[in-house]
Amino acid sequence: MKKYIAEFIGTFTLVFFGTGIAVVSGGNLVATSLAFGLAIVASAYVIGNISGCHVNPAVSLAVLLSGKMSIKDFIGYECGQVAGAFAGSGLLYFIIKNTDITMALGTNGYGELSASNITLLGAFIVEVVLTLIFVYTILGVTSDESKSGQAGLVIGLTLVFVHLLGIGLTGTSVNPARSLAPAVIMGGVALKQVWVFIVAPFVGSAMAALLYKVLNKVDTPKKATKKSK
Repeated sequence: MKKYIAEFIGTFTLVFFGTGIAVVSGGNLVATSLAFGLAIVASAYVIGNISGCHVNPAVSLAVLLSGKMSIKDFIGYECGQVAGAFAGSGLLYFIIKNTDITMALGTNGYGELSASNITLLGAFIVEVVLTLIFVYTILGVTSDESKSGQAGLVIGLTLVFVHLLGIGLTGTSVNPARSLAPAVIMGGVALKQVWVFIVAPFVGSAMAALLYKVLNKVDTPKKATKKSK
């Protein structure tokens, strides 16, 4: 249960600060990218030793497919992450509602909801590729114990990296929970489009797990058998 609560807290932090800064900064590219990245860095060094700080259903899927997580934990993590995302978006909605800031919760989108008017297919491809890169990095840096001390920083900077490209295209999801919560609360077109930002990250995550298994698998040398006398 501690792991699931940790995932709730981490995802709450990511969504509240990430989408919150996106809203109050008017969608500033650098500020928003840093907000999401720094939220991951902060969470990683606080809850990393409890739950691994997935704070993202797509990351948990990759860990599951890598054989490092049970189905039971996967379900628990997903529940904690989604609940944390809704808590973050819900609190942000309450705060923005009591200000003069135009109501927005950092939803993702394509077409009319995209700054670049990207198509549905383009948005799907962008989210698959960005998630693949992000999750592949996570699998790589967390599998090497010698890099464990720097893992949170590397993962956070990678999230900044993918946001710098993705914000102008789709708003950058790479995280189904982060996309679902604001879309449900805002409703309308954002809710109709949110399936893309749930399916595409899961597809990218599965591809990252497969890619890691194929390229980064370390073959264990077979022991030489003794010849019988």
